[in-house]
Amino acid sequence: MDEQELEKSKAVIIVEIIEYVPNSVVIKTIIKKPTGNITAVSFDTGEKLEEKTSPFEKFIQIIDGKAEIIIEGDSRLLDTGEAIIIPAHVRNSFKANNQFKMISTVIKSGYVDVS
Repeated sequence: MDEQELEKSKAVIIVEIIEYVPNSVVIKTIIKKPTGNITAVSFDTGEKLEEKTSPFEKFIQIIDGKAEIIIEGDSRLLDTGEAIIIPAHVRNSFKANNQFKMISTVIKSGYVDVS
């Protein structure tokens, strides 16, 4: 996983910041803060992320291809441009029947003191 954030104040084409890698799931950090993070993820065909739960909600947006997202055992197919919120504390996993890219946004409780 690439933990380095994207360069600040520089425009990017979001779908191009992450590439497909054969037989891999690639994760690139866009923003990582104590209060949450945004990542870009690419999945090669046949790859998956195993089932897990998170104490926080996740906003998932498909930016290329079509994804299978399984929430509490229910499969959902999302196409490019579609998004879904995965509730906190529920089992979820991701499966690539075809290549796809997504943006994952997690906002945690709390705030950062900016004073």
